[in-house]
Parts: sequence; structure tokens; C-alpha cells
Amino acid sequence: MKLTKSQTAAFGIGAVGKDMVYALSATYVMYFYQDILGLSATFVGLILMIARVFDALNDPFMGILVAKTRTRWGRFRPWLFSGTVLNAVVLYALFSAPDMKQTGLMVYFSIIYILWGTTYTMMDIPFWSMIPAVTDTPKDRENLSVVGRTCAGVGSALIQVGALMAVGFLGGDSERNGFKLLALIVAVIFIIAEIICCLKVREQKLETVKTSSIGQMFKALFTNDQALITVLAILLVNGSLYLTSNLVIYFFKYDVGGTGWKGNYTLFTMVGGICQIIGMMVVYPLLHKKLSNTTLFKIALTMAISGYGLILGLCFAGLSSNVVLLCVCGALVFLANGILTVLTTVFLSSSVDYGELKTGRREESVIFSMQTFVVKAASGIAVFITGIGLDLIGLVGDTEETGEIIAQSAETILGLRLLMTVLPILGLAVAFIFFVKKFTLTDKRVMEIAETLKSKKDGDPQKTVLSEKEGESNA
Repeated sequence: MKLTKSQTAAFGIGAVGKDMVYALSATYVMYFYQDILGLSATFVGLILMIARVFDALNDPFMGILVAKTRTRWGRFRPWLFSGTVLNAVVLYALFSAPDMKQTGLMVYFSIIYILWGTTYTMMDIPFWSMIPAVTDTPKDRENLSVVGRTCAGVGSALIQVGALMAVGFLGGDSERNGFKLLALIVAVIFIIAEIICCLKVREQKLETVKTSSIGQMFKALFTNDQALITVLAILLVNGSLYLTSNLVIYFFKYDVGGTGWKGNYTLFTMVGGICQIIGMMVVYPLLHKKLSNTTLFKIALTMAISGYGLILGLCFAGLSSNVVLLCVCGALVFLANGILTVLTTVFLSSSVDYGELKTGRREESVIFSMQTFVVKAASGIAVFITGIGLDLIGLVGDTEETGEIIAQSAETILGLRLLMTVLPILGLAVAFIFFVKKFTLTDKRVMEIAETLKSKKDGDPQKTVLSEKEGESNA
């Protein structure tokens, strides 16, 4: 079945809508409940971590449930539509918390946020899983994946770049009302986008799907040392970036400060988003023509560490209010992250071949499902560290409806600067050390493993079979 342009466009529209929702929650929930509503940052961080780890654990179960679904509308669309409607309602509830005492608000937030994560998983898993069922043409599947990922990035960027300005426009002096109205608008866009997707994108036929158990998933990971190193790298790299994303809004509000802090924050996030896309789509392909993937990984980690170091240097030099210099330093971090995002996916793919050579079993779905699990776990850990850190440095959030920014102590500002830069540097440095010492899938070895697997499948006895020891000696 050939993929049509209208199907491709509808899938892209669905991706924009769903990632607008995800970005609004992932980027601003901590700020909304801690800085605006006045809950303890540690408590908010703890709930966010619990919910995201639970959500990560829930992913494989949801995948199995979707795979076993049989309806007249297919396997995926019933979950996609119902999950979207439920998640849109919960999103609005998340950002329209009623006036209540702290204890009541804590209970309300805990329940609503866990519900948000659960309902988002209901629609997110079937959204990406239906790609192979829409068309049987490999090129069309690749194009649909590219369109989906690109449009998801657009949806996320729209929120990250425009949310705070929209909150100011919609709510005036009340950020609380601004977020409430913005959540309503995003929820409506979300539902419309996914309805378009459900109407236009239809799977070809029901197939019997072989699913892996949760036990098989973890066994496949822990018997594949190269996949394990890659997963650790994903955890550290993503955790470092999530930590920055959670803290940078506080940095611009209380450190950079000024009446134009929202505009400066928007500029910084816009530059970061553009650099991340350039890193993935332009810089990596150009550099990979001359440099190996393992060399590029080390360079990108060094770039990111340098970017963080330069930001900290600007702060100590009294230049933290120079937004242009901050954007230049931040560009290094986000450009490197774009490259690292591509490379970790490449390394994970190579580890699948490595695992097949080592164990005789090919576990693409198992290994790649762990990527989603680890990314969500990294997000949860990062937001928990953010919450604890904000309380430890004594940051006092602005809970007044007037929008007046509370001045922080010098010690609090110093702590904020260190949290936002030193912790990510440590995380990336650990990733660098483990990668250099433990990762053996060089470009040369990856090619040798691929040739060995091909010769095994072809049954050609004349070709040399690469043993695990031989492979390690070539690394």
C-alpha cells in the first residue's frame, strides 16, 4: 500500500499536536507548581520522578496491550483517539488547579500528574507503533518516520519558544490564569490534530504480532554490554540536558532578571532549539564524512562540557546578563546535544547486530524500547534533582498574582548557577569516561559484524566468521 501525501501530512499534524502537549507539561509543570503555586520544589520533583519512572515502566505494558488489540478500527486508532481526549482533559486540569490549602494541592497535583502520564502513554505508544502498519514500503516508512520526528520537534519548539510570551499575553499580570488559558488552547489543538490523524492515517490490516515479555526485555539489555553502555550514555546525556531545561527558566528569571527576562529566555530557548536541529540534520552528516562516529561522540561531549564551562565563566565574570554571549555558549551545548542524539541512536542500532552475533537472537524491538524507558527515567531523575536543588539553595518562588519578582540572595544565585552547569558537566564527564573505556563498536568493527552476520545468513563457508574476541581486538 503506497503512502499518500495526505496521510503523511496528517501524521505530521498529529505529531505537532502531541508534542505541543508533551513540551508544555515537561517544561513548565515544575515552574507552575513550585514558583507560581508555591509547593515545595522537592515534593514536586519527587512526584514528577515517580510519575515519569512509572510511565517509563508502563510503556512496554502499553505496547503489549496495543499489539493484542483487535477492533474494526484497527489496533492503533482506538487507543490514539481515546488517549488523546483523556489526556487533553487531564492537561487542562493540570494547569487549572483550584484554590486550596497546601495539603490539598499536593494531593491534587500527585493524582492529576500521574493521570497525565498514563493517558499520554495511551496515545503516544500507538502513534509511533502504527508506522509499519500504514505502509509496507520501506522508503515510505522511512519518510513517515522522518516527517513524524521533524514535526514533533516543531510542536515542541512552538511551546518552548512561545509559551511564556503567550502566558503573559493571555493572563496579563497573572501567570496562573495565563497557563490555564494556554493549556486550554493547546488541549483543543491537540484533539483536532489527532482527529485529523485518525481520519486520514489507516493501517492496512491486522497482523499477528509476536511480543516480548518484560523479563526478555531486561535480559536482552543486560547480556548485551554494548547496548548497556549506550543506554548509560543516553541516561547521562539526556539527564544533563533535562537538568538544564528545568533550571534555565529560574536562571533567566532570578539571575539574568530584568523586565525583559521572558523575552531573553525565549531567545535562548529558540537559539537552542535551532542549534539542536542543525546538529542533527546538518553538522553530523557533514562531519561524519571525515570522522568516525566514536570520534564524533567524544568531540560532541567535549563541546557540551565546554559550553557549560563557558556559561559558568560568564557568570563569575559578571556577564550573566549578556544574553548574546549566553546564547553563543548555549549554542555549543545544544549543537552538541543534537549530534549526540543521532549518535546514541546509531550506537543502539549497532548494538542490535552485536547482540545477534553474541547470542544468536536479534532483539530490535526490545533494545529500542529500552531507549524510551531510559529517556523517561532520565527526565524523572533530572526533575527530582532539580526539586531538591531548588530547596537546598533556598530559592523563594514568586507566588504573588502581581507578577513581582522576588529578589534572591547571593548564595541562592550562586547555587543556581552551579546546579545548572556543574552537575551537567559531571554527568557528561562520566559518560565520556565510560564511553572511552567500555565502548568497542568502532565503525570498522560495526562493518565487520555486519559482514559476518550476512555471511552466516548466506551460508557462505568461504567467508571468515568474526568471533567476539577477534572483534574486541579490532576495536
